[in-house]
Amino acid sequence: MRFGAPYMAAWLWMVPAVIFFFMLVYRSRENIMRRFASSKLLDEISGSFSKRRVKIKNALIIIAITLILVALMRPQWGFQWQEVRQQGIDILIALDTSNSMLAEDVLPNRIDRAKLAIRDLVRKLHGDRVGLIAFAGTAFLQCPLTIDYDGFLLSLNDVSVNTIPVGGTSLARAIYTAINSYEGGKKEHKILIVITDGEDLEGGVDEAIQAARANGIEIFCVGIGSQAGELIPMKDNRGKQVFLKDAEGNMVKTYLNEGPLQKMAIETGGMYIRASGAEFGLDLIYNERLSKLEKQDFKSKMEKRYHERFQYPLGFVLLLLFIEPLVGNRKKESKRT
Repeated sequence: MRFGAPYMAAWLWMVPAVIFFFMLVYRSRENIMRRFASSKLLDEISGSFSKRRVKIKNALIIIAITLILVALMRPQWGFQWQEVRQQGIDILIALDTSNSMLAEDVLPNRIDRAKLAIRDLVRKLHGDRVGLIAFAGTAFLQCPLTIDYDGFLLSLNDVSVNTIPVGGTSLARAIYTAINSYEGGKKEHKILIVITDGEDLEGGVDEAIQAARANGIEIFCVGIGSQAGELIPMKDNRGKQVFLKDAEGNMVKTYLNEGPLQKMAIETGGMYIRASGAEFGLDLIYNERLSKLEKQDFKSKMEKRYHERFQYPLGFVLLLLFIEPLVGNRKKESKRT
């Protein structure tokens, strides 16, 4: 036998609590009666009162409460094998981890705001596989496609601007890593969500877009940042905040470059959204497009389906509650001849 809701056992403390309550009531009644009359007179007054029957009535109530709690724990025994199919879509998220993502034109900064939005998106997923790509000057599959959302979020927590040792930003590398990350075989929908400020320093985006189209990948882009530009805060060796400078000592400004992101989305049948403080864009992408895609079978497996048996203790509860009123408080009178 097993229990489908073993956590309900935490309420079993109610049983000794009810027993303690009945004991207090019994002792309180005894004390009141002793104050009312002497012991000899009490025997005559309460001669027909049966303490044994009261204890039986209390025991029936206690057993009924215990069985109710057992029923809430969902006892199960006996099972049958049942085929369970896992359905969903594949979603790869490519997150820009270059230094420009430290800009604070989106609070608290671009990369932290993006991570918060990704967490919100994962909460919406039910059966969909999700994977994570970190990219800067190159790209790395941080978390393969999985339905282990807790494991995915742990990988997401580890992502920072120090994840990729190669500086710069290469959108093409992120796309090629996504292409290589999908398993072989025909897929109905392959989704890549790219979160970046769109500054591409390596080139090769046009060729990567064509490769994505050939592999049936739809690219959804979220542009994060401001077109007015923003300085990039950094920490120096003493932990003091400074701003990133180029080789000539000039402060570097980072801008949102929407052109390549819009092109990636249009040519692959995806969608482009500019992130804002109020609406980042991932919720809109999921609600408007991804949630409406046809689910595909990832795999099927045989699982044990246990038979619920909570009705048995509940049946005894009804029987006990029916018997309890029939048990009176008075002794049976002996027949006089």
